[in-house]
Amino acid sequence: MNMITFMLIASTSLSIILTLLNLWLAQTNPDSEKLSPYECGFDPLGSARLPFSIRFFLVAILFLLFDLEIALLLPLPWATQLPSPLTTLTWTSAIILLLTLGLIYEWSQGGLEWAE
Repeated sequence: MNMITFMLIASTSLSIILTLLNLWLAQTNPDSEKLSPYECGFDPLGSARLPFSIRFFLVAILFLLFDLEIALLLPLPWATQLPSPLTTLTWTSAIILLLTLGLIYEWSQGGLEWAE
């Protein structure tokens, strides 16, 4: 038996054992304390199941979009050292232009205004 087969069997066995232990030892009868919403030690002020603002959701999606933009542009200083830096800068400019156009569209549609 080679090392890869042994590691595969060991990791699969460990995963199965840990899953079975979790099912066996888990508390399956939650009480009222577990079912109540947690609000920093204070008594709950309202229902925890109320829908949240769609504006907040849109701002969160925009944050994720621009966070991904930063992740795409972070390797740019190293990418300029590739054999064809002009291609790299062209693609980078295209990404930035596309995201800027999306931001302008979102701004013109009023998606960035928090209060109506």
